[in-house]
Amino acid sequence: MIRRASFGITSRSRKVRNDGLMSCLTCGAYIAPGVRFCSNCGAPAADAEATRIARVQSAALERGADSDLEHTIFAVRPTMLFIKLGYLFAVLGAIALVFLLASVSVPASISVPLGLALLLIPGYYHVRRNMIRYTLTDSKLEIDTGFMARNTRNIPLNKIQDVTVSASIPQRMLGFGDVIIDNASELGGTTVLHNINTPRHYADLLLRELRHWQ
Repeated sequence: MIRRASFGITSRSRKVRNDGLMSCLTCGAYIAPGVRFCSNCGAPAADAEATRIARVQSAALERGADSDLEHTIFAVRPTMLFIKLGYLFAVLGAIALVFLLASVSVPASISVPLGLALLLIPGYYHVRRNMIRYTLTDSKLEIDTGFMARNTRNIPLNKIQDVTVSASIPQRMLGFGDVIIDNASELGGTTVLHNINTPRHYADLLLRELRHWQ
């Protein structure tokens, strides 16, 4: 009976110690609640209590700050497929044009700039493509348009009613399509994310976030 009682006290002391209500800053020994001085080294217990309270308050503030932060799920732009094909055809066309003009005795100072001018066509569409960005966070969908002066549309996730993936046969073969979003936040109620690579993947990510708002 004595051994069993002693074992119970030891286990209870270890449990309280592991809970870590308060420990001495000088020697690290456990300090029981209500005790003013450390029984091991004699240091005041008030400093340890103040430190414990400060740590609890700091942890609570950090958790509150993390809950207020907005997390980005994905950020995507329209596909680069056509831009890359445009650059390829522009380079091939520039080479063919230079050789054609050279065959009729046009000097290189004229034929080469004319050939390079063909690169301006895919370059224009490249700039237009970079003017569009779709960003999903854990609270809203952002649609940014513009290059120097940007315009941002925000669609709260709690306003989105339906998400649909639309892709024609050529689009499916090339791996891109549109994500159509029905929402109640604006007139018309439909927003389209045009020409997105792997649209089903991004639609699934959006639907997963919507489940948190249902």
